Amino acid sequence: MCSKREDVYRVVKAFASKGEWMNPEAKHYIKCLVRDFEQNGLNLTVTKKEEVQRLRAQIEELSLQYIHNLNDDSSCILFSEAELVGLPPEYLKSLEKAGNDRYKITLRSHNVLALLEFCQVGRTRRMVAAAYGKRCGEVNLSLLESLVELRHKYARLFGYSNYADYAVDLRMAKTSTKVFEFLEDISASLTDLATGELALLKDLKRKEEGELPFGIEDLLYYVKRVEEAQFDLDFAALKQYFPVDVVLSGILKITQDLFGLRFQEVADAEVWHGDVSVFSVFDLSSGELLGYFYLDIYTREGKYGHTCVVALQNGALSHSGQQQIPVVLLISQLQKGNGGHSGLLRFPEVVSLFHEFGHVVQHICNRASFARFSGLRVDPDFVEIPALVLENWCYESFSLKLISGFHQDITKPINDEMCKSLKRWRNSFSALKLKQEILYCLFDQIIHSTDNVDIVELFKHLHPKVMLGLPMLEGTNPASCFPRSAIGFEAACYSRIWSEVFATDIFASKFCDDLVNHHVGMQFRNKVLAMGGAKDPIEILSDFLGREPSINAFIDSKTKYSQ
Repeated sequence: MCSKREDVYRVVKAFASKGEWMNPEAKHYIKCLVRDFEQNGLNLTVTKKEEVQRLRAQIEELSLQYIHNLNDDSSCILFSEAELVGLPPEYLKSLEKAGNDRYKITLRSHNVLALLEFCQVGRTRRMVAAAYGKRCGEVNLSLLESLVELRHKYARLFGYSNYADYAVDLRMAKTSTKVFEFLEDISASLTDLATGELALLKDLKRKEEGELPFGIEDLLYYVKRVEEAQFDLDFAALKQYFPVDVVLSGILKITQDLFGLRFQEVADAEVWHGDVSVFSVFDLSSGELLGYFYLDIYTREGKYGHTCVVALQNGALSHSGQQQIPVVLLISQLQKGNGGHSGLLRFPEVVSLFHEFGHVVQHICNRASFARFSGLRVDPDFVEIPALVLENWCYESFSLKLISGFHQDITKPINDEMCKSLKRWRNSFSALKLKQEILYCLFDQIIHSTDNVDIVELFKHLHPKVMLGLPMLEGTNPASCFPRSAIGFEAACYSRIWSEVFATDIFASKFCDDLVNHHVGMQFRNKVLAMGGAKDPIEILSDFLGREPSINAFIDSKTKYSQ
């Protein structure tokens, strides 16, 4: 890789020091290039460079071992049918049976989440939650302690006082201190709402189970019970209003109208499977070709299993000044219909498809001069914001009617009451759910910004403090089964909340009152999407909003539709 070549680094560093004939984007590009080289240790002594390589290898090995331990864990618990009351019949049918006609619950996340949501037996919920939280106990705890120590050593070789400062310095948040302030502000602002939500759940448990104390293992079950009582939402019936073709057509129309685009399917395109389609994207006003996108959305054997967007070619200016055309792929795992009928989507699949299409538009509309800043190659704290902004259209009556239609008569979209219920359901118990996420984010940030932390005691202390007095389950050790701290998101678990907060600010400030405001949509396209990574994200958002982004709209959105 070029960013590991010392000769190239010396040339770029010399060029950067001159700063000659460079426009702001070029200056930013050179600055990022130098940073890339120095992140690879090219400004360090030979001894330190060797130590960086050694630590990297150790960190990678231990991280993978942590994940392998979780993946290889085959723990299970046996329950009688009476201990599983409330679970759907299809769930029970999917379970293996052991001796004495008992059901085997393997401790995989999909099994555990379903049980915690539906099982009426409090003792069963507690046993499963406790066992799930004890997976890989001492072995993964030891691995995580070693990983944190190695990461701190690694960061100090680059001049940082701890790993969190090293990781966050390259992101929109900039400092670990800023992350702590952000998480604590959100948590404090949600305390009153979360307290009310928890009181409601505790009251319901008293009515159903007497004076047994409410535990963290009860959260999903009683949230589900309250939602069933308060919202007239039958998600199985709702699915019938979301045929794939209708949803896609609605998404295309909304994004075309909003951002001044025109999509045109390419006939007889050369593709890798008959289910794949290709679209050209043109600027509506000038007719200029902006890019292409591929849709490979239906499940098939042997296909990559995740829903995501993949950049096939980034947009950039060539040496001759011509724009390289961006090309992008949206890949998903939707069920195809039978007998000429369109497949039907569950509502979360509708939201996911809209979200990922937001990334398609983000990639196509990016007009950065350098490939380094184009497509989705932007600050990781920023990359999800545009797609999260577009998710909001999935909860507004106007747009819900555009992306829905009863499968037997697509001229009949979902009704107004269902639209209102979906919007209220979106924010149901959101304060408690966010508190739980903030708990893990704070844990992640603390262990990566402090030396010699007793990880078990830290979680015991944090849990009741953040979760309004609810203690962690006795004997559990979330640090042993929290993969986001082990690999991929270490010191950056906060980023999902960060992105959602600023996406909410954008939607509430600019789009909420007029969902198809073409003028605002074009401003978003030209000031946010077109910039890509060519400017600091805070500058980009401040330019669009007319002020610095704020958490206020996010907090308001949670309280507005609360119970």
